[in-house]
Formats: sequence, C-alpha cells, structure tokens
Amino acid sequence: MRIHAIRTGSVRIKQSQVRGRGRGVLRRLRVFSDPQWTGWLPTYAWMIDDHEGVIVVDTGQGTQLLDTARSWHPYLRWEVMFRVEPHEEIGPQLRALGVGPRDVTRVVLTHLHIDHDGGLTHFPNSDILASRLELANAQGPMGRLRGYLPNRWPTWFNPLPLDFTGEPFGPFGASTKLTKAGDVIAIPTPGHTAGHLSVIALDEGIAFVIAGDASYTEALMLAGQVDGVSADDATAQATLSSLERFAAERAMVYLPTHDPESAERLSQRRLVVTRSSVGAPPVAADGRNVIGGNQRVT
Repeated sequence: MRIHAIRTGSVRIKQSQVRGRGRGVLRRLRVFSDPQWTGWLPTYAWMIDDHEGVIVVDTGQGTQLLDTARSWHPYLRWEVMFRVEPHEEIGPQLRALGVGPRDVTRVVLTHLHIDHDGGLTHFPNSDILASRLELANAQGPMGRLRGYLPNRWPTWFNPLPLDFTGEPFGPFGASTKLTKAGDVIAIPTPGHTAGHLSVIALDEGIAFVIAGDASYTEALMLAGQVDGVSADDATAQATLSSLERFAAERAMVYLPTHDPESAERLSQRRLVVTRSSVGAPPVAADGRNVIGGNQRVT
C-alpha cells in the first residue's frame, strides 16, 4: 500500500476556528468577531494506492472556490480565504502520478465542506461515498445555512450513503470496511460536522488516520481542543478523546487536512506520542509490538 498526500492549494481561516474559544453558540460566533487570521495552511487530499485499487479521500480545493467573496454566505465572504492554481487541483496532480480518473475506484469524503469536495469534477466515473448523516444534513435550506453548498457540486453528483454497520474498531463504536481485505476502514468522527468520518489505512502494522477536520492539527487532537465550528461540544470532545485513546493503544500516524506537518509526518511514518504511550513500545494496529526507533517506524 502507498499513501500520497496531495496538496491542493492553501487556505486561511480565523484563529478561533482552529482553536475554539468558549463553548456552544458563543464559541461559534467568536469565529466571526475574531480579527486574527492563520497563516496560509495546506489543504490536503489523499490517495491510497491499495492492491484492490485506488481510493481517494477528499478531493481538496478547486479554482472555483476563488469566487467565494461573491457568495451570499457570510462565512464564505468574510471568514475564509482560498489560494489555488489550476495545476494544484487533484486531477492534474493524480495524472502526474500516473493515475487517471478511471483508475480511481472510490472517492470517500470525510465531509461535504467546499475545501474537501472542491475537486469532485475530476471523478465522474468513480463511486463517491459520504456518511448518510452528512448527506442528510447537507440538504435543503438548513443545509446551506450549515455551510453546505450543493449548487457547487457537479450536476452528475449522486453520492452513495455510507452507513457504519461493522464491528467496533478500537475505541470507535462502529466501522465500515472499504476494501475486501479490511485494510482500509471508515470510522465515524463527528464533531466538525455531525456526519464527519475519517478513513484508516492499515499498512505494516501502522494505522494511518486520514482525519479530515476532526481537528486542525495533531497537537490540538492530543489537547482535546474543540474547534470553533463544531456544532456540539460534547460530541466533538468525545471524538478527540477516542482518537487519543486509539493513538495510545496502537501505532498511529495522524493526518488532518490542514496540519502543516501532515505530509512530513506521512513520509516519515511518524507516530503520535500520547502522554500514556511515552516510554511504551509502539503497538501495531493488529496488537503486535512494532520494532522501530523511538516513535518513527520505517
């Protein structure tokens, strides 16, 4: 198995979106009043080249996002900035890797925000999956108020609803296998959105967690820091706790979409170090000890 981090441009958001301040509605409103912006953050999409085929997780940004300043939505007009060139879209980058659109068997969306589904136009021949709850919450006028923009989806977009009907996986109460071998798995990670999911790719005893926006960085996940846009504090907190527990129990590489260290973490196969795992040998995703130096496994 090979996993590729594909940077599809950059984004700037408010500091209080990355690290929420306060709780509940006030936490979400502070995103609009915060004058402090982040620097330019990466927006990664991911390709899993598995023996059963190519799976893409999220499709990243597209150049159509550059006109968001004309959107009616207040968040898109004033709280986010995008930077992306045509050659940075996922389609051209996959072609540079020797992967054509018909080679991608499945596209799995962690959620339906526009910096994660902005490259959908490149995959008209692939099965596209998102969680059933995410799809339901994106519909109608309420969906638009929540920040989903169906008018930006391709006219042919007809995603398959993904249900979590499989057995628990680590601390996660349910899962769904995305490959027959069970080496690529979807898990529910609600918080950033109610139907948010993450994808786990198992390779050589390591669980690579493609985490979408479950948190904006690894450090914030370990700190249990809810972001500024999650609708429910308790749900988001529970997801972060489950991710930390999983990292403490198993050899895990954590790959959020906007973490500037995600690509390097992937290339170095650098494991998450939790407070409870310090001094303990890394444990593989199947329960075996991993032989390796410190917390980096090669």
